[in-house]
Amino acid sequence: MERKVEYGYARKSSKDKNAEAQLKALREAGIPQENIYVDRPLEKGKFRQLMNVIQPGNVLVIKNLSQFGYNYQEILNEWKNVTKVLRAGVRVLDIGLLDTNVKRKRIGDTFVSDLFSQIISFVAEHERAHLRHRQADGIAHAKSQGRHLGRPRIPKPSNFNELYAQWRNGIISAEEAMTRMGLKRSTFERFVREWKAELKNGAEQKS
Repeated sequence: MERKVEYGYARKSSKDKNAEAQLKALREAGIPQENIYVDRPLEKGKFRQLMNVIQPGNVLVIKNLSQFGYNYQEILNEWKNVTKVLRAGVRVLDIGLLDTNVKRKRIGDTFVSDLFSQIISFVAEHERAHLRHRQADGIAHAKSQGRHLGRPRIPKPSNFNELYAQWRNGIISAEEAMTRMGLKRSTFERFVREWKAELKNGAEQKS
């Protein structure tokens, strides 16, 4: 039986700057040197070149899933692109089960590919939910400590009271007041609301 054309991909990391462990595994798996593409850390230029070379029925061989991406969503996207869009096989050397090119008696290629996609989709959603939960906990904790999150609040301009009075008395327009204070409309309106609240509270305390 004629062997399918196989391509290997490796990506260097900050710890493995020469990617020798990955390259050794690919060579031992029988991938020709001319069919091996290698990227530098945090880059995927060679990977994109490889995606333009791979044809339906070819096989992409990687040592582990981290070559596909740095998070589950990126791994899922690349897996789907190779198996669904390019219609090529994938062989993960560190995980024997993840080999869509192997014919199994009870588990077909499509089943393995779809099963993996569903597992990764679940883990990716779990990762996003966990991140949202951690963010919500962090915000709640920060608020309980009296810390303000987000952009720092703009301090009220020193000339606000003077220009506010001129605007209220019709001497200048709101646009001129905002320009001279260097404020956006939303910020100006917030200061006006706060100033009115302060005046109201002061009047109530005097009465």
